[in-house]
Amino acid sequence: MNKRSPFNDHWNSNLYDNRHAFVSKFGNHLLELLQPTKKEAILDLGSGTGDLANELAKLGAVVTGVDQSSNMVAKARSKYPHLLFDMADATNLPFTETFDAVLSNAVLHWVLDAEAALKSIWRALKPGGRFVAEFGGKGNVETITTELVAQIKQAGCPYSSKQFPWYFPSIGEYTSLMEKTGFSVSFARLYERPTPLEGADGFRNWLEMFANPFFNEIDEQDKQAIIAKTEIALQPVLMEEGQWIADYKRLMVVGYKIPIK
Repeated sequence: MNKRSPFNDHWNSNLYDNRHAFVSKFGNHLLELLQPTKKEAILDLGSGTGDLANELAKLGAVVTGVDQSSNMVAKARSKYPHLLFDMADATNLPFTETFDAVLSNAVLHWVLDAEAALKSIWRALKPGGRFVAEFGGKGNVETITTELVAQIKQAGCPYSSKQFPWYFPSIGEYTSLMEKTGFSVSFARLYERPTPLEGADGFRNWLEMFANPFFNEIDEQDKQAIIAKTEIALQPVLMEEGQWIADYKRLMVVGYKIPIK
């Protein structure tokens, strides 16, 4: 299993809220899958700027939000000062049998050591507690990344698989890992979710927000040239009537913690 490299907090919380609010918006349907009840202790894993945690609180849950980004935590605290947000690594959560449920939206594809994350989530749950998550699955943004890597190589810039920042598993791969960790899987679905990106510069903003690891060893001038060429190449494929549409594929799972006998 690949280990995650030391965390580099590149997250721009203002850009995230202003131009990528779709992340939290699409997460709202997870609440239907979670079906939280009043007074339940729920961990929002990868809480971002706090919107989903706030929705949980409105439903009467006792919410704790954690994120690895100090920028995101600071923004969440400023928006929702009545809620608890803190920094934490998904692979090493500081909780033992604390929560009735763990909810995670659009986060776990950033965690390359998926097994360590699942073990950490399992520890955080009370016996019988449930884990509900959605994140990028097999084939997610494949059109974008294939073209981006091709443009990086064509520009003569360095690229290796270590620059690919995400983990996009298949249903079989991830549910097998869940079962190995100690979860009983009750639901799993991999589906296409074409995702509109806001504005004429939506694709460029998406790359700036989410794809920075591809450019770690590339100077700013070359980076901007690569982005421009990638835009031109993908416009006929991913733009519909002036609207950029990202080729998202999402994996949604539900599992229950099996107590150790």
